[in-house]
Amino acid sequence: MAAAKLRSGGAGPFDKSNTALVLIDPQNDVLSEQGANWNAVKASVRANRTIENIERLLRVAKEREYPVFISPHYFFPTDHDWKINGPLEDIELSNNSFARKGPLTISGFAGSGADWLPCFKVYIEDPRTIVVSPHKVFGPQTNDLVLQLRKRRIVRVLLGGMLANLCVESHLRELLEQGFEVLVVMDATAGPSHPEWGDGYDAALINFRFLAHAVLSTDEALEGMGRS
Repeated sequence: MAAAKLRSGGAGPFDKSNTALVLIDPQNDVLSEQGANWNAVKASVRANRTIENIERLLRVAKEREYPVFISPHYFFPTDHDWKINGPLEDIELSNNSFARKGPLTISGFAGSGADWLPCFKVYIEDPRTIVVSPHKVFGPQTNDLVLQLRKRRIVRVLLGGMLANLCVESHLRELLEQGFEVLVVMDATAGPSHPEWGDGYDAALINFRFLAHAVLSTDEALEGMGRS
């Protein structure tokens, strides 16, 4: 599948002083075979080699000293008191996706569905990685991602993570509204499939092409990052 061309500038090389890798929800509940939502996403994750591609992006970002931001999804016990939920929120709350015991404790976090996939930990637990506050529905309007990017004068974002048609697309839309140049790495994400709702990854690709400044493969993103 060919990547769309940038509407401004080229596909690289990128400038690590103003370009960041932003990954959404690189967590067990959507990427581990033991995760609460694995059955819905496994076909897309395997077809895209999503896990391998996210790890490649992380490795090169660290090697080339690009800033890395993680926007995680957490639910705390008090979130189960929500009275207004969409269909996916209902599923997430009912199956305890991304569950943590509270905002002020990491008790029970290690190895849980909310934890990072093990192969990502060496990169995410690097003290230089910026893990922002959790987004509570799909987009970054409810966390401090935009603030943390602006404080570092980031203007360009390489975007990947989970899920393509939900949190990744919602982050794409808000970052665009906030004036960032956003390049989606199309095989560093994946989407759910539902017998009635359809294929989330295919739906996301259509909107990525309409909205993003570029839709790149991982190979193209790494080339722009100047991989060694």
